[in-house]
Amino acid sequence: MEELQRIEQWLGPLLKHLQPAEQRVLARQLAQRVRKANQKTIAAQQAPDGTAWQPRKHRSRNRAGTLRQGPMFRKLRTAKHLKAQGFTNEAVVQFMSRATRIARVHHDGLRDQVAPGGAQYDYPARPLIGVPDALADQLVDHILQQLST
Repeated sequence: MEELQRIEQWLGPLLKHLQPAEQRVLARQLAQRVRKANQKTIAAQQAPDGTAWQPRKHRSRNRAGTLRQGPMFRKLRTAKHLKAQGFTNEAVVQFMSRATRIARVHHDGLRDQVAPGGAQYDYPARPLIGVPDALADQLVDHILQQLST
């Protein structure tokens, strides 16, 4: 996050020269790049910095003796739940609606109910959204490319 603040201080005066509509388009493009990168890391079951998440506990087996589990957060990483928006002064990537609570519990490693009215469980922290240094460099390159055209 410190890296993003330095980038904002450095590029802020340059971005002020763009028209508001151009600022919104650029912010939306940046937000979409961040969303796409975070969708890939969620699909790979990794934190944005590349470290693997702690594996989840396996549920009990069904009557056929098989586990019915796929990758974590399969639906949560879709564009329906993970929105990317661009405004004149900021680019926002956030979870929407009911997905916000689920994402916050897993991202921060909070305590929550497994099922409505069910047992409580301390979920391990599994960071879902972030901007690693490599992505920040790509975003700066994209901004400079847009400013030079």
